[in-house]
Amino acid sequence: MGKIIINIAITAINLFLTYRGVRLIRTGEIKPALAMWSFFTIAVAMSLTTYISSGEGTYIDNVLNTTDLIYVSAMTIATLKYGDSSTKFKAFDLLCLGLVILITAYWFISKQHFITNLAIQLILVIAYFPVFHRLFKTKVNTESFSLWLIMLVVSSLAVINSEGQLAFIYSMRAVISILVLLAVMKFIQIRFGTKS
Repeated sequence: MGKIIINIAITAINLFLTYRGVRLIRTGEIKPALAMWSFFTIAVAMSLTTYISSGEGTYIDNVLNTTDLIYVSAMTIATLKYGDSSTKFKAFDLLCLGLVILITAYWFISKQHFITNLAIQLILVIAYFPVFHRLFKTKVNTESFSLWLIMLVVSSLAVINSEGQLAFIYSMRAVISILVLLAVMKFIQIRFGTKS
């Protein structure tokens, strides 16, 4: 019963994040990096596909990965539709895209689902690089603390509830990555006196 309640909570929170994130982008309150959300969409879809293909579990066993796909896809579409020129791909982002393409090609060629899923977690870490680059280059935080804090909560819930090694790794990678991003956002805010 506890797992069902946590799965429902994870789903509800991710749906709320989807609504809130798209709204913040549409109103111009945040200006996320298109590269980050594009990489997230590719990697989250591949992560879920390789997780299911590995036979480790079901969509419900890795509910964070499943509901993240809705969230990151919506954020990518909203950034494409409502983002300004500062959200578009830059040269650094294209380098990161090259790494994403290499890992994707490895999976298509090897069909090694478990190993590819681990490599996809690397893509999901690489996906943060464009936003780190942008934060340090512009010295302005264009990300939402509240959205990322809620994502930290939902990822932490998923760590408790995940079934199988890959689901656990997916959730822990999310927790660690979000903690690092929040620290960088706070550093930029304190060091350069910018607010989000």
